[in-house]
Amino acid sequence: MKRLHQLRTRLERAQKALATLEELLELPAPSAVERDAAIQRFEYTFETFWKAARRYLLEIEGLEAGSPKQVMRGLNQSGIADDTETIQAMDMVDDRNLTVHTYDESTANEVFQRIRLYAPLMRTILARMEERA
Repeated sequence: MKRLHQLRTRLERAQKALATLEELLELPAPSAVERDAAIQRFEYTFETFWKAARRYLLEIEGLEAGSPKQVMRGLNQSGIADDTETIQAMDMVDDRNLTVHTYDESTANEVFQRIRLYAPLMRTILARMEERA
């Protein structure tokens, strides 16, 4: 029972982090500062998302995964994410790594545009995990 409570807490944290990201993505013409804030929010949203998914896989599906990419493959294996979503999720992992280790104006603009695709993906996958949990 305690483990399911911990899972639900992680899923809730991921939902809250995602809501902060979506708030910035709704801006019609974000400034460079707002774009950079959205990228920062993407980074911490991604962290809460993949860690919640890792806990979900362990507690509900009985699968162990130690890295974000292993988690994304596990989500596919468990049927939470289809093949297309899994490819997009793997791209999301790459973009998260890119934003953490590199900064360049054109990269920031490109990643910001892709974050607009990743937010709904995370929302969908979180909802599926919550349904099964």
